[in-house]
Amino acid sequence: MTDLALWFDPSKCLINGEWVAPIKGGTLPLYDPSNGAEIGSIARGTAEDIDAAVAAAEAARSGPWGRMSAAERGRILMRLGRMVEERVDDLTRIEAIDVGKPLKQARADAVALARYCEFYGGAADKLLGETIPYLDGYTVYTLREPHGVTGHIVPWNYPMQIIGRSVGAALATGNTCVLKPAEDACLTALAFADMAKAAGLPDGVLNVVPGLGAEAGAALTAHPGVHHISFTGSVGTGIMVQEAAAKNVVPVTLELGGKSPQVVFGDADLERALPFLVNAGIQNAGQTCSASSRILVHRSVHDEVLERMAARYGALQVGPAMADLDVGPLISAKQQGLVSGFLGMAGDLETAAQGVLRDAPNGGYYVRPTLLAGVKPHHPLAQKEIFGPVQVVIPFDDEDEAVAIANGTDYGLVASVWTQDGGRQMRLARAICAGQVFLNNYGAGGGVELPFGGRGKSGHGREKGFEAMYGFTTLKTVAAWHG
Repeated sequence: MTDLALWFDPSKCLINGEWVAPIKGGTLPLYDPSNGAEIGSIARGTAEDIDAAVAAAEAARSGPWGRMSAAERGRILMRLGRMVEERVDDLTRIEAIDVGKPLKQARADAVALARYCEFYGGAADKLLGETIPYLDGYTVYTLREPHGVTGHIVPWNYPMQIIGRSVGAALATGNTCVLKPAEDACLTALAFADMAKAAGLPDGVLNVVPGLGAEAGAALTAHPGVHHISFTGSVGTGIMVQEAAAKNVVPVTLELGGKSPQVVFGDADLERALPFLVNAGIQNAGQTCSASSRILVHRSVHDEVLERMAARYGALQVGPAMADLDVGPLISAKQQGLVSGFLGMAGDLETAAQGVLRDAPNGGYYVRPTLLAGVKPHHPLAQKEIFGPVQVVIPFDDEDEAVAIANGTDYGLVASVWTQDGGRQMRLARAICAGQVFLNNYGAGGGVELPFGGRGKSGHGREKGFEAMYGFTTLKTVAAWHG
């Protein structure tokens, strides 16, 4: 078994500031994706534990947290960010083992978590209302107030980053939280909650209940004591979350899937573009909602782009997380099977290149990164979210066709346009249906400050930046008559 060197007990939940065993006493096995070995167990929380967590969060609303100034909330988050920075090495190792990320990618996530705490800590006392000119004798102003108890369901692909952008914004705006991390990857969520307690977060403000989605997750989304739900995950589960929340008339932020295009024109700076074209598709083994899984290339440079991407693919090395190569394993045997099934649909498509397995242990959940050419826009591999290290290259002839292909899926999360033509940049930025459009880059380095979310089946609502804080508050209008 791998020595995780944990300073907390993952077989317990954190409720009202105490580490407690699940009420029904259940646990779930924990596996290392790099070799498939069982390395421990985590709590199997159920509806009873969710009830206790929601009650603790509700009680904390009327305690010190509810009376605390925004500036003091911010100081706690800033202090938490510094604690995360001090334990980046620990969090990196835990995430690499738990999720299968190469060390450099896990470290980037830990650094991002610290940055989220820093950003929302600094923003906590800067969320302002406004005064509204109105009738003579009135003063009208608005207040932004927390929803109350917020529920957070976090997936397994980027636990630290998604906790940072979701829980961080909720805490900064004065909410109390119940967090249900994914059963496949919950260790850094528990570590973060333990650090938050040490940073001075009052008991009950952040509660963590690991468990299965059908048990703990379903109980959280349907709970009448939860006033806002943030969910990141699959479209199918997102629909169920929204249906459950609707019965309590609770707002939901949904960040779901993607089939994000990068559009490459003939005048693109290929030296700059090529690393983005490949890396945006294979980072975290392609298990990224915003992964660039479609590369749309103008016919004038199609063959050159395909050849140069294929050369990069052929050099990709795949192996265990601790080897810190280009690509690690997928999260589970289930995910490995799903991605392999998609590759089985390739049929007569051209496999332009694949990465190389290097010292990959038997039992690990590996799939070689695969670049496919000759793909039609309506092929299933160009339409469905694969959630693995697979990219398809699709040619186009002009701007109109590029836009039609880019918008030709159910998703609308992220897009990128590569061209030196300023007018074309502006036209496509407006024409492409996506929550984020990048011009001559992809992702902008993560961008904690940049609002993030989708259109269509990519979801609704926004995370990151101040927009996330608006989403975690409700607007109150006060109209005072004074004569």
